[in-house]
Amino acid sequence: MALQLWALALLGLAGTSATLRPRKLDSFRSETELNHLVVDEASGMVYVGAVNMLYQLSADLQLEQRAATGPALDNKKCTPPIEVSQCHEAVLTDNVNQLLLLDPPRSRLVECGSLFKGICALRALGNISTRLFYEDGSGEKSFVASNDESVATVGLVGAADPGGERLLFVGKGNGPHDNGVIVSTRLLDRTEGREAFEAYTDHATYKAGYMSSNTQQFVAAFEDGLYVFFVFNQQDKHPARNRTLLARMCKQDPFYYSYLEVDLSCLDPGDAQAPAFGTCLAASLDRPGSGGVLYAVFSTDGRGGRGPRTGLCLFPLDEVHRRMEANRDACYTGAREVARDTFYKPFHGDIQCGGHVSGASKSFPCGSEHLPYPLGSHDGLSAKAVLHRGGLNLTAVTVTSENGHTIAFLGTSDGRVLKVYFAPDGSSTEYGAVLVEINKRIKRDLVLAADLASLYAMTQDKVFRLLVQECASFSSCTHCQSSQDPYCGWCVVEGRCTRKAECPRAAESGHWLWSRNESCVAVTGAHPQNMSRQAQGEVQLTVSPLPALSDDDMLLCLFGGSPPHPARLQEGAVVCNSPSRSSLPRTPPGQDHVAVTIRLHFKRGNVFLTSHQYPFYDCREAMSLQENLPCISCSSNRWTCQWALLEHACQQASPGPEDGVVGAHMEDDCPQFLNPSPLVIPVNHETDVTFQGKNLDTVQGSPLLVGSDLLKFEASVSTQEPGTFSFRTPKLTHDANETLPLHLYVKSAGKNVDSRLQVTLYNCSFGRSDCSLCLAADPAYRCVWCSGQSRCVYEALCSNATSECPPPVVTRIQPETGPLGGGIRVTILGSNLGVRADDVKRVTVAGQNCAFEPERYSVSTRIVCTIEAAEAPCTGGVEVDINGKLGHSPPHAQFTYQQPQPHSVEPKQGPQAGGTTLTINGTHLDTGSEEDVRVTLNDVPCNVTQFGAQLQCVTGPQAVPGELALKIYYGGSEVPSPGITFTYRENPVLRAFEPLRSFVSGGRSINVTGQGFSLIQRFAMVVIAEPLQSWRRRRETGPLHSVTVVGTEYVFYNDSKVVFLSPAVPEEPEAYNLTALIRMDGHQALLRTEAGAFEYVADPTFENFTGGVKKQVNKLIHARGTNLNKAMTIHEAEAFVGAERCIMKTLTETDLYCEPPEVQPPPKRRQKRDTAHNLPEFIVKFGSREWVLGRVEYDTRASDVPLSLILPLVIGPMVAVIAVSVYCYWRKSQQAEREYEKIKSQLEGLEESVRDRCKKEFTDLMIEMEDQTNDVHEAGIPVLDYKTYTDRVFFLPSKDGDKDVMITGKLDIPESRRQVVEQALYQFSNLLNSKCFLINFIHTLENQREFSARAKVYFASLLTVALHGKLEYYTDIMRTLFLELMEQYVVAKNPKLMLRRSETVVERMLSNWMSICLYQYLKDSAGEPLYKLFKAIKHQVEKGPVDAVQKKAKYTLNDTGLLGDDVEYTPLTVSVIVQDEGVDAVPVKVLNCDTISQVKEKIIDQVYRTQPCSRWPKADSVVLEWRPGSTAQILSDLDLTSQREGRWRRVNTLMHYNVRDGATLILSKVGVSQQPEDSQQDLPGERHALLEEENRVWHLVRPTDEVDEGKSKRGSVKEKERTKAITEIYLTRLLSVKGTLQQFVDNFFQSVLAPGNAVPPAVKYFFDFLDEQAEKHDIKDEDTIHIWKTNSLPLRFWVNILKNPHFIFDVHVHEVVDASLSVIAQTFMDACTRTEHKLSRDSPSNKLLYAKEISTYKKMVEDYYKGIRQMVQVSDQDMNTHLAEISRAHTDSLNTLVALHQLYQYTQKYYDEIINALEEDPAAQKMQLAFRLQQIAAALENKVTDL
Repeated sequence: MALQLWALALLGLAGTSATLRPRKLDSFRSETELNHLVVDEASGMVYVGAVNMLYQLSADLQLEQRAATGPALDNKKCTPPIEVSQCHEAVLTDNVNQLLLLDPPRSRLVECGSLFKGICALRALGNISTRLFYEDGSGEKSFVASNDESVATVGLVGAADPGGERLLFVGKGNGPHDNGVIVSTRLLDRTEGREAFEAYTDHATYKAGYMSSNTQQFVAAFEDGLYVFFVFNQQDKHPARNRTLLARMCKQDPFYYSYLEVDLSCLDPGDAQAPAFGTCLAASLDRPGSGGVLYAVFSTDGRGGRGPRTGLCLFPLDEVHRRMEANRDACYTGAREVARDTFYKPFHGDIQCGGHVSGASKSFPCGSEHLPYPLGSHDGLSAKAVLHRGGLNLTAVTVTSENGHTIAFLGTSDGRVLKVYFAPDGSSTEYGAVLVEINKRIKRDLVLAADLASLYAMTQDKVFRLLVQECASFSSCTHCQSSQDPYCGWCVVEGRCTRKAECPRAAESGHWLWSRNESCVAVTGAHPQNMSRQAQGEVQLTVSPLPALSDDDMLLCLFGGSPPHPARLQEGAVVCNSPSRSSLPRTPPGQDHVAVTIRLHFKRGNVFLTSHQYPFYDCREAMSLQENLPCISCSSNRWTCQWALLEHACQQASPGPEDGVVGAHMEDDCPQFLNPSPLVIPVNHETDVTFQGKNLDTVQGSPLLVGSDLLKFEASVSTQEPGTFSFRTPKLTHDANETLPLHLYVKSAGKNVDSRLQVTLYNCSFGRSDCSLCLAADPAYRCVWCSGQSRCVYEALCSNATSECPPPVVTRIQPETGPLGGGIRVTILGSNLGVRADDVKRVTVAGQNCAFEPERYSVSTRIVCTIEAAEAPCTGGVEVDINGKLGHSPPHAQFTYQQPQPHSVEPKQGPQAGGTTLTINGTHLDTGSEEDVRVTLNDVPCNVTQFGAQLQCVTGPQAVPGELALKIYYGGSEVPSPGITFTYRENPVLRAFEPLRSFVSGGRSINVTGQGFSLIQRFAMVVIAEPLQSWRRRRETGPLHSVTVVGTEYVFYNDSKVVFLSPAVPEEPEAYNLTALIRMDGHQALLRTEAGAFEYVADPTFENFTGGVKKQVNKLIHARGTNLNKAMTIHEAEAFVGAERCIMKTLTETDLYCEPPEVQPPPKRRQKRDTAHNLPEFIVKFGSREWVLGRVEYDTRASDVPLSLILPLVIGPMVAVIAVSVYCYWRKSQQAEREYEKIKSQLEGLEESVRDRCKKEFTDLMIEMEDQTNDVHEAGIPVLDYKTYTDRVFFLPSKDGDKDVMITGKLDIPESRRQVVEQALYQFSNLLNSKCFLINFIHTLENQREFSARAKVYFASLLTVALHGKLEYYTDIMRTLFLELMEQYVVAKNPKLMLRRSETVVERMLSNWMSICLYQYLKDSAGEPLYKLFKAIKHQVEKGPVDAVQKKAKYTLNDTGLLGDDVEYTPLTVSVIVQDEGVDAVPVKVLNCDTISQVKEKIIDQVYRTQPCSRWPKADSVVLEWRPGSTAQILSDLDLTSQREGRWRRVNTLMHYNVRDGATLILSKVGVSQQPEDSQQDLPGERHALLEEENRVWHLVRPTDEVDEGKSKRGSVKEKERTKAITEIYLTRLLSVKGTLQQFVDNFFQSVLAPGNAVPPAVKYFFDFLDEQAEKHDIKDEDTIHIWKTNSLPLRFWVNILKNPHFIFDVHVHEVVDASLSVIAQTFMDACTRTEHKLSRDSPSNKLLYAKEISTYKKMVEDYYKGIRQMVQVSDQDMNTHLAEISRAHTDSLNTLVALHQLYQYTQKYYDEIINALEEDPAAQKMQLAFRLQQIAAALENKVTDL
């Protein structure tokens, strides 16, 4: 037994083996991620490239061969072959398949991976394990694919000439460690000294230009005739944009003269304003006829607020070629000036077009050396999307044709394959979708099988084989046609849905009916249209479309259940013989016909053709359809029936005219009686009735009788005059109703004559029990109140009728109690309470007036009135005045005024969303009635559900949590309820749930964890199932409908855990969009977290035991199935043998093993006769569903190996391994500790060695800084004004930078609308000042998925400006939102994560609030030390050499920006004269190694030092002139004298021009001085000269990677190692600079972290707020509070200012200075954290630099926080006063109107969602916020157009 368990455990570890797979596979699973898939059209074999593996699969995805391709030792920087001695960084690296292509003529497979710089191999198609070619030692020439996994590579195998050598055309992006080759043509065979995969020729590659800023992602490669095409995306940096490009070149072009690329644009047809789709995701080529069509899928990320969108565009290759040839011709022969804007040189820059003879493009179809090449054009192709989708991405596309129809298959990001049909008119229709794997992205390689009958789709790790059509699943022609599948049609002669090729006679007319435009075979007409069941004859059926029939095609007719008989064809119609009378079904009761189904079948195979409902009518039944109207009923029906007058019978109409009959549809000729008078007859009174008759010739002479079968009377008829008759009714009685309609019959000679005599019998007494009711009756009834009889009777039956009624009588009142405040309705019941409402003159209740309500009055029996208030409790009767007659209520019907007194409410708290049932206790709570009671909480109704001695009501939602008074109203008046409150708490938060899925049968335990569950009274798990539009039903069960399933089974554990049982949902979960949520009273939370959304999967299937019995072998029971563990674990699954549990041991996707009881248990249901059935059943239970798989027969064999022997053998080695591991860990930790002490000692020694140098440097710096300080005192610190400061802090980081509309302040509104727009914006400002609106506004935006983090930041900044005039209100909003945010993190038990980022609006609001409140503090206190620190760093950096090209300096704090060479230089002092400004010569310190631009910047810095930086001239706008003698020389960065070394040019320096110490330089504006002709070309922007010749310029140090390009790669690796070692020698300079600047860093830290009077009130106020909230939420962890404070002030504000001094000062921050500021900012951040950072040899230099000071700074931070806590508290009033002062001082300077305008854009974008939120909020409803917003929107409705 134990041995088998051990084997099973190993099996579980190893995973599912091949032997456990189902026999028939339609999918294949890889152990690693899949990359590429190709199909061999000849063999049908499928080849799949995956990470570290290649697979060879059969057409049905059975594994045939596999070959491992990785992992292997590699490093992206190293050149193969990899030798550890040469490549120390080599680690075990995965091999991602980058390229997988077939070469069928040579029966080989091309595969390239990401390992070893992207080299490739050739493998045999028949067996991929056989590698035909592989070489890793050929160097760079064999690097084909990208070695960066994120950079795509595409390729194509072909030949330059038919039958020529095989070539590989490759396109790839350029990764950071790639060889730079973008497009190349490679050999596949050794040729003339070249190996396989080397370039076809030396020129058959294109490399990206040096330092090219554009990056490419290739999508597809394909060929068309002589050409090869590449589709790729290119991310341009200047300007920043993404372009999709289509490149073309000739296959026979070894020099790439023919390379041409053009833009491809895909436009959204539904929105002309929308930008073009940005990125191409997939492309496929289809050849429907002569020319091919490129199908390309494009997407956009939706950053513009429109949400993600995807479109499919078509580009016919004929049009592509025409446009490309037009571009070539335009470049070759067009004007150069015009061409400059259109054409460019791909991967490099500009191109020289023009100057060639006309027709050059035709003469040289593949280009030429003398023509411009390579060529790129912005004049590309654009198309409108034929299919577009929002909200999801299309990820793959493949296109095929079926019978000339074009069909596309599109993969999606959510795991589906869409089927799309393209009509000839260009329109498209999505006709189906297949769920491949839910929520798994379909990869780009979507490939059709060799036979085009199936499709291979790849997800992350699976390949699926899908049928392109499922025609056979449609069982009827109707279903086949409704599928709209272009593959399918109805094969008429075989009676099934098929492809056209599968229908044997499809070529014949009408034999194959295509599903998209042809209807099913149907009977469109029948002659005759109906037939009498007494008749016999032929029925001629018109059938359309009638298939072409041969002599062998015999049709059979079947009428209902009658035997079939042959049909005959007659002039295109089918003729059938009607059945015999006996075979027809009986006519149903109440009908005059029976519909019989005529079915047409083919005799061969008895195949159904069509059917038709045919009516057989019966005239004998037709005469009885209408009561008492036999003739009219007979002749007026839709059949051809006639009435025989003499026979008094309905019969089949004769064909010719006939006497003595009433013909069909001649019902007016029937003998009939009509027009009775009077129409109403009283009961108990004999009444004379007259009536008319016509067409009575056949009934004259015989006596007539009139009567009623209902009342069983009959009376003789007398004739008054011709055509007029009369009779007298007996005294008829009827007490059941007030009236009774009577249809009287007339008989002549015992037979009914048509009678239309309809009268009404009425009873005055019914329902009129008093005088008032009687007199209110309809006057036509002539009812009177008979006082003698005291009842209402017909007037002829009373001799003493009265017109006055007795006094009113009150019998009862409802309710009998009311509140002192009155206002409730009282219903008074009685009799004689008036005939009409006007009769009621006055009503009093308990002595108080009661206002009569006429609309609720009921004649005589009910008066409703509203009572007035009473001063004190009292009891009294009711008095009514009816036309002066008074009525009083009896003693038992008295009304009492009393005061309800609520005492308490339970529960005391509930969720903010409402839904809590409250029970209110008190006295007299049952006063009045339920409709009179109203309960509210903050004006939100609490709906009363139970009325009585206790009240129960259900709470509504509240916008803000908090304690609210419970208010109870009776009749509109509030009753006192002192101290009765209910507290709304934050809604429960759902933090996590597991498991993530359930089978559709439900019953799985779902553990939901979160916070706040104890507030909830009722839980439910709700699943909303909405049918997917693309899913089509293929069965007879009808269409799918939306279903909402509510599961109420749950177990509440505690405040943070509830376990639900998943409810059962409809089968076929892939047909629905299933949304699961948890309903908690009134709150609903989606069952979705970062881990994913809850999902349902189809139930598993089990195989029943063979023969129904399973033998228990080795004490285990094995059950097979599919998808067993898809939504079930071994711990949840249950199995039973009989009534006893079978212990689960293993559960895999296809197998279940369990251990049954030792002794065979009895069956659950014992069978007496069958001994096999006395075996116990085997039952598997997954959740709510059970499967009975058969019965179990026990095996009596015992285990051979005892457990006592196995356990010591296993446990002993395990203990030994653990002991060795513990000892190794102890040794390692001791070694690390010693290394730490050693490094610390080395650092201290290093610092000592540079301390002396630091002192000297510091002394020099202090002398310089004294001069700087004097300048500061003279001109002041250049602090920006408040508006510029806020503009830069709030909006400079936005995507538009300084062009942002909030910085420019330009609101472009036409003058004609400016007043209207501004007025509407001011109204919008008022609306923002409504807290209810603003909170709803913010919540609604944050709930939108497309409202990105960047949008939240920008929105918060706009809000800050818009509300700047009321900063105290802004602070209140921020507090409210902050409390909500804090509650979320506290409930989620992750409080430390709060404020870590700016992912919410409120976090950015806090940043802005701090920036506003600390501006004055910066200006007055902290600004000076920060400015001095900035100037000190700038001076120290500029004191030494700075490489202008590499942006590296000798003196810096940043190791990555350190100049790694000892550059010789000499300080110079030059005299500078500023021309035309009349100033004396200014001495300026420069270095002789400075470039001319650097010298200009230093001169400008010195000359204009007393002016703000924004007023300084730019370096490229001035000219520097040196006059060493009589001649003048203009100094430039680059000119004709620049030093050249091959392709390299060195930037000119003062040393280059031999400028000496004391030289005089003249600074002038451009154009003032006459410049030599040779330097003119360099002047318009000298910096642009740095970009000439592919940026091959250098200043102080040549780039190490470019020194020796000719050296081998191995040599370059060694060179890099040497260079790195030399660079690290200069790291001591960091310590030198650090020591020099230390005092300035310390001064800044002290100014920022000094508690006391200098602390801004906002900091104290907010820190106290954080402390209060921590105490409120019982957070004792000081680390958490420390993190909150750090994230809210130091990291949120000070680090931002420190890294961006230009936010507060009018300065320019050079990149080299910025690098040092970043180090200090990082040190500041480290000081604010409590985490201890252990230093090691691998720690960054920046961390090591300030390692010693960090502890001091950390203590400063701790003391700062402690000091603030001990300060005097800042009250709300003080803070509001401070904020009001800021508002008054600065609001007028801000662009408030522009901010409101920008904010309104968000309102417009999410208008419907905001309106819905406002309409659902009771508080917003009360303030009519939605209506106000609609008014504003109406005023601004043309705003977007105008702007």
